[in-house]
Amino acid sequence: MILQGKRVALPPAPVVHRQFEHHARATPDAVAVLCAGQQVTYAELNAKANRFAHYLTARGHGRGAKVGVCLDYSIDMVVAILGTLKAGAAYVPFDPSYPAARLHLLLDQVPGLTLIVASPATTALVESAAVEVIDLEQLAGHLAGLAPTDPDCAVTGDDVCYAVFTSGSTGTPKVTAVRHEGWFNLLNWLMLEYRLDHASHHLVVSAFGFDLSQRALMMPLFCGATQHLMPSRNFDAAMAHRMLARHDIRVVHCASSTLYLLVDWETARGGDALAGLDYVLFGGEPLRVERLADWARRADTTCTLLHQYGVAECTDVATSYDLAGHRPGTHDIAPVGTPAYNTDIHLLDEQMRGVGAGEYGEIYIAGSSVGAGYLNGTGPESERFTTAVIDGVPCRLYRTGDRGRVDEAGQLVVAGRMDAQVKVRGMRIDPTDIERALGRLDGVREAAVVVGSTDSGEAELVAFIVPADEELAEHDVRTRLLETLPRNMVPARFVTVGRLPLSPHGKVDRAALADEFKNKHQRKHENKYSDSGMTA
Repeated sequence: MILQGKRVALPPAPVVHRQFEHHARATPDAVAVLCAGQQVTYAELNAKANRFAHYLTARGHGRGAKVGVCLDYSIDMVVAILGTLKAGAAYVPFDPSYPAARLHLLLDQVPGLTLIVASPATTALVESAAVEVIDLEQLAGHLAGLAPTDPDCAVTGDDVCYAVFTSGSTGTPKVTAVRHEGWFNLLNWLMLEYRLDHASHHLVVSAFGFDLSQRALMMPLFCGATQHLMPSRNFDAAMAHRMLARHDIRVVHCASSTLYLLVDWETARGGDALAGLDYVLFGGEPLRVERLADWARRADTTCTLLHQYGVAECTDVATSYDLAGHRPGTHDIAPVGTPAYNTDIHLLDEQMRGVGAGEYGEIYIAGSSVGAGYLNGTGPESERFTTAVIDGVPCRLYRTGDRGRVDEAGQLVVAGRMDAQVKVRGMRIDPTDIERALGRLDGVREAAVVVGSTDSGEAELVAFIVPADEELAEHDVRTRLLETLPRNMVPARFVTVGRLPLSPHGKVDRAALADEFKNKHQRKHENKYSDSGMTA
């Protein structure tokens, strides 16, 4: 089974920053970036980025170099990104919201890293790096003396534009590289398909290290609009909603869990700043339609909700679906739609043969969006980039590890991870199926299911539930689950929590939940021995 995206011709050199330069010439006085009361026009931003690009190339950090960026959201961050691209180099986000120990680990994972751009507020986070760390504020005087003109750097669509960290199966983060052609194709598709233009002003709400944030940062500059940045290192729903209400922002990109928080904020406090947007583009984790249903049905909700699917290794987004077309049934999973331009979705079995219509298979992505691979590419993850013969022609594919099918309407449906299944008492179970069943129960606002262990070390399912109003009785939840799930899929334990923790990327942090349960269980176990006069 193959889903083919529309074929759209790209320019000979599909390079993202050239589109920004076009707007800098066409509308030099338009506001490009606004952050914390400061703003910069397209002409001013272009000149600043050019000076930084000249600085990089003069020091030998041009085409093919890797430049780390460890900055809070700011005008300087955008200058560093654009200047790196203009020099022909690729930027690597080092998210300052990460713990210092995490950043220390990431610093060792980027081969060819040449320098890191930081600020007084972030320098200490990357001081262990083996490369030079520079501060744009301290360099301001030197940069002012450099040429404000576009540098003459030959950059092609095959060159790497950025690289982001993803989780590795061995526990060591992987650095996946994205090509200019893939990024240009993504932004061009979003601009043309959804008619984004100079009025499509954006607000970035996700952490800098998230792959989603890279297109959120560049999209408005690609179509000539204004980029609004929150002066906050971590997501702040109150601040985000205030900015949506005060500024003419039209588009937001975010993870599903982040959208839930924005919807909750607007529902609890009133207003229509979110409901009145042109688009919210979201995804990155299984969708709980019921978390959005009431808000989406409001008369004043005119926003188009685009449920999207993709992976960092293939330029973030591969498919998109307008959620207005979804009619949920008892066991329905919301589709993620059809492919982006110049992108194909293949559903293959274990022998890499195409599955039939409606049958489940592993999702493979092909086309312009497939990235350049892992920079530290060793081990089993690198084998996910593969080549197969499709219709007699060699085709480069990325094996996502996700399980999906094509529904009757020709839309891709993602059913979960191939490797997300866990074995509990000899039976293979996908926790996502249980989360969906919990989400359909009255009184359940959100739920996440993780694997814990009994005192004897056997695996057991643990459900964390956020109640909609009053606390739920465990026996009641269990009884209602048994009406739709087999007994082996009903969690052994239910834990009521006020909210589900989110990772810096805005997704549900299941690892934190598993650790919380493990620590709580261990403390209970130790107290048991303490009360009996025994030692554990």
